[in-house]
Amino acid sequence: MRIAAILFFAAVSTAAATAGAVPSYEQVRRMHRPSESLLVDRSGEVLHELRIDPAVRRLAWVEIGAISPALLQAVVRAEDRRFHEHGGVDLRAAAAAAARRLSGGTPRGASTITMQLAAMLDPGLQPQGRRRSLAQKWRQAKAAWELEALWDKKRILEAYLNRVYFFGELQGIGAAARGLFGKEPHGLNRVESLLLATLIRAPNATADEAAARAAALGRALEWEIPSTRIRGQSVRALAAPKLIAPPADLAPHLARRLLKAAPPGSRVPSTLDAELQLSVVELLAVHLEPLRESRVGEAAVLVAANPSGEVLAYASRTSDPARSRFVDGVAARRQAGSTLKPFLYAAALDRRILTAASLLEDRPLDLSVSGGIYQPRSYDGGHAGPVSVRTALGSSLNVPAVKAAELLGVEAFLGVLRALGVEGLGESGDFYGPALALGTADVTLWELVAAYRALANGGEWSALRAGPEEPPAPLTRRVFSEEAAFVAADILADREARRLGFGLENVLSTRYWTAAKTGTSKDLRDNWCIGFSEAYTVGVWVGNYSGEPMWDVSGVAGAAPIWRDVMDRLHRRESSRPAAPPRGLVRGGHTGARPEWFLRGTDPPPAGVYLARGVARIAYPPDEAILSFDPDIPRDRQKLFFLAAGGAQHLRWTLNGRPLPPAVIHTGWEIVPGRYLLCLRDGDGVPIDEIRFSVRGASARRP
Repeated sequence: MRIAAILFFAAVSTAAATAGAVPSYEQVRRMHRPSESLLVDRSGEVLHELRIDPAVRRLAWVEIGAISPALLQAVVRAEDRRFHEHGGVDLRAAAAAAARRLSGGTPRGASTITMQLAAMLDPGLQPQGRRRSLAQKWRQAKAAWELEALWDKKRILEAYLNRVYFFGELQGIGAAARGLFGKEPHGLNRVESLLLATLIRAPNATADEAAARAAALGRALEWEIPSTRIRGQSVRALAAPKLIAPPADLAPHLARRLLKAAPPGSRVPSTLDAELQLSVVELLAVHLEPLRESRVGEAAVLVAANPSGEVLAYASRTSDPARSRFVDGVAARRQAGSTLKPFLYAAALDRRILTAASLLEDRPLDLSVSGGIYQPRSYDGGHAGPVSVRTALGSSLNVPAVKAAELLGVEAFLGVLRALGVEGLGESGDFYGPALALGTADVTLWELVAAYRALANGGEWSALRAGPEEPPAPLTRRVFSEEAAFVAADILADREARRLGFGLENVLSTRYWTAAKTGTSKDLRDNWCIGFSEAYTVGVWVGNYSGEPMWDVSGVAGAAPIWRDVMDRLHRRESSRPAAPPRGLVRGGHTGARPEWFLRGTDPPPAGVYLARGVARIAYPPDEAILSFDPDIPRDRQKLFFLAAGGAQHLRWTLNGRPLPPAVIHTGWEIVPGRYLLCLRDGDGVPIDEIRFSVRGASARRP
């Protein structure tokens, strides 16, 4: 046997090349790169572990003290029974293998654990075909001797168990223990240890093959374990999908956003607060459960610090927790509902078109749009008559908002939204029409929180940031004057202004100062609550990503309770005060029983708060309306009623310059195809308002 070993090493030494320097244990530890990267919070606490490398599943380095003694014993017995006795090469095993080769017997490997580790550390020692060449065998043996001279046995075994493949893509004992058995390496029992030890040589073995090998290894170790128990564990481990649940799983959506460009094994900091993030995730779970009865499936929360724009919490959840990590409600583009109204009114204040005391009529309204007649209605379907801008915004009334948009101009409103960072508004004002005031545009929760934060910061917008490099150069721009932003925030914080729409007591009324706005999209598909305190802006979205309507869920019932709980969590030990009024504001006039804030130069006399007070206008039909004549309906049943709104008396009507008799006004005008100019005049015949409309279709009569 000894002579055969000498002949073996003499034969391969003639073809051996000089081996390279063996790396130190510390170098190997530093070179270890897990396939996962870590997202950490602002204080360094791990928030989320995300797989980055798709080619291999390798976890963090596991020290030998954190590995089950049963596994260490099983691996040594299976791979290198004299591991603790030899100096890197098992001469007895090598001589036996050489003699078997020279005698033409079945080849059998003699690589020790140290030799295998040497091959793992040096790509040049990897076999080119099915087996290593004799020269490679010699260099491998020499590298093993050098490793034994530099490293102790514990470190060699530790490095080996962190580098070896066990099953499929699972490399290292950390990935194998969690991937196959869902536990850490220190918790492996004898059955699990036997299976892992046998998989090193047969990583593609079936469950039955692995069980048979493990049973034989157990007998060699004199462990009395029933073979049925080994087989049952083997089937459970090898037949199931090898899913490794991350130990830290608080921010999957932000982790994908910040870690996608990071190399495997990175540790990326974020601006999140781990304690707040955990609270928000738990709050979402608590609130979504009862909302399931109302067909609410998903919700998302975003919290930002007002001064810095740093994101403190970023959470999205579905009613099915298994799907939560795959759908990001913060970045999803949804219909905005009434959440855009504060920006509309702030812009109208800035342009001195409106004041907080200006009166807008909340009455039935018909607007001619490209698709026909648009009739805006508030959430409750009713109308309040003349209301102040303060009440219109605070109570989220729809008709006044549409009128404010007409006064401001849809193009101007689009410009404001784009300046606030709302993307995707590539069409012209004609495309969106006056319905833009009611939130027909699609926005993200990220965009809305940034926009509301601009109101909290006195009208100055800047981008939110969740990571150290996001955005690389923060952009800041002024969208509203400090005065307009203050008045808008003051209205959103006014309980009395909300009374008409929500009552005095509702979840938006906090014990500390906050300004908030809810929103609900068409057909109850999206539900929002966005608001801010002195230090924080919090946004909440509730709905269904599928677009399925919710059942009777308004903003104050769906998203607002979550918003309130998050705000309460932020202000457990922190106060919130309103901002000081800017110098460009004056206090004067009245909205109801309270003095009102006005931008300097817009404060009206006591009787001047109405817009076009006492001036009549044509309420129906709307300007440029297109009506159709139906030949299948009797002509005398197709009549159009002309309606006026306003306080003027003794009104007169003309159609294409001809006076309309009072009887026609009361009984309706029998429609006839054609193009018409309808004019409303006062008692002296002076024109007050006029509109144009068309009637299409065939008829025996012509005007």
